[in-house]
Amino acid sequence: MDDVRAMHIANGIINGPVSAIFIVVAVAGLAVCVRRARVDLDDRLAPMAGLVAAFIFAVQMLNFQVLPGVSGHLLGGTLAVILVGPWVGALCVATVLLVQALVFADGGLTAIGLNITNMALIGTAAAYLLVALLLRVLPRTIASLGATALIASVIGVVVASLGFVAEYALGGTTQLSLGGIAATMAGVHTLIGVGEGLIAATTVVTVAKVRPDLVYALRAFRKQPIGAQA
Repeated sequence: MDDVRAMHIANGIINGPVSAIFIVVAVAGLAVCVRRARVDLDDRLAPMAGLVAAFIFAVQMLNFQVLPGVSGHLLGGTLAVILVGPWVGALCVATVLLVQALVFADGGLTAIGLNITNMALIGTAAAYLLVALLLRVLPRTIASLGATALIASVIGVVVASLGFVAEYALGGTTQLSLGGIAATMAGVHTLIGVGEGLIAATTVVTVAKVRPDLVYALRAFRKQPIGAQA
């Protein structure tokens, strides 16, 4: 079984038909993101998207072995949706995954649809929904923004990892216990999510203190300016 990095699924972990289906799912999902992102992109968001993609690429170099052929890493999806929104954020994550697969052989090419679906679509969608909820109900403070980033990171990473469990149930090619896979992925990625959450919280709080106008989530969900105090 090929070794992989960064929660990427290697070639052969999931069978060909299921992998092909998720290539279609990934392409369709990214097409929706591209169309919706055109509405959001402006002179302020475009350069932020480039910075976010570069940051995600950097943090995804931190890898944690989870299963034979599958490992975990910091995804960056929550950070992306908070800073540049769900549509642009998903495209940032997908771009990083494509570069890693094509240039660094990080994750199987036949599994690219699976990886994009899990990390760029499912993970960021889960994180965004939680961010949207929390920022509407929590106090308008810097501390609540950091807490939102931490909580959404944990949930987003775990949900993304469970996407692999569902895909394995549909087309797994190895003799591993589905229950064992689910428990391992959820447990390990909860810890990974905490690490990612601390990084995301530190980053978004820093940006919000200096330039709150650059934080997409604050513009989208805050009706009043966020307070500078904790």
